[in-house]
Amino acid sequence: MQDIRSIVHTMKTLSVINSAPYEHAASAIAAYHETVLLGLHAVLSQVGPLDVGPPVNGTKSFVVFGSDHGLCGNYNEALAAHLTQHMAGGSERDTILCVGAQMTDALSDLGMTPQTTVFPPASVDGIGRLANQLTQQLADIQNSLGSGDMAVSLAYVTRDGPVGQRPVVTDLLPLDPGLVRNLQRKPWSSRSLPSFSMPPSEVFQALVRGHLFASIFHAVAEALVTENAARLAQMQQAEKSVDDRLESLGSEIRSVRQSEITTELLDVIIGFEALKKKRGNTASQPKDVLAETHSGGPRQT
Repeated sequence: MQDIRSIVHTMKTLSVINSAPYEHAASAIAAYHETVLLGLHAVLSQVGPLDVGPPVNGTKSFVVFGSDHGLCGNYNEALAAHLTQHMAGGSERDTILCVGAQMTDALSDLGMTPQTTVFPPASVDGIGRLANQLTQQLADIQNSLGSGDMAVSLAYVTRDGPVGQRPVVTDLLPLDPGLVRNLQRKPWSSRSLPSFSMPPSEVFQALVRGHLFASIFHAVAEALVTENAARLAQMQQAEKSVDDRLESLGSEIRSVRQSEITTELLDVIIGFEALKKKRGNTASQPKDVLAETHSGGPRQT
């Protein structure tokens, strides 16, 4: 149990250490995302109103971010159940891109089969690689459906307050009409008007890809932060259980040791009483009997 507690403590420490780089990555990509939104604001302020509507064929692509490292409770199962409720009544042509083999198993148990499964990043350096890979796969799906006919939603676990977390499904494409409307109505703050040499449609598509990449990057980082937070919570519970078990075992050991000491003391006391009784019997015998005993029997006359 002491060895198990050492392992649990090590896992708890690693969960705390691993969360910090992913939190920094989420903060860094948020700054990049603000730059992309600023570019969208510049384009929309010059090209005029943009009508954003639902996809023509009504199909969606869901990107689900799970955990493959384990020791984090029902992390995958809770997200899979939430996604199932969100997809209820959807089209049979909806596709699922899954991050993590264990997440794929959780979805399969609920009757959903992902189209593609990719490995989650092993470190913060792999977040960009995974975001690029998913962005390219979504672009291939868009090309197969036709230009402009694309809907993408991200399913992951996000932080909810200082210690809580909850699964969410956020719509990524088409762009949120409220976001587009706010960017169009927001006045340009600089005295210099924005300009670009590329055609407005190409600039807009490039910025949308940047928005897609930044959103996926943020979802990956957020999922990794909450995964380590869930693992930390599980390790804290395990550490408490191990401590309770160690205390119970210590009490049991003390009880057994006391029983052994009591038994040994009773053996000593019983032996002492037996020797004392034997000596008392020897001292109470008559002297002539003792003499006969020492001489070998009664004397003949």
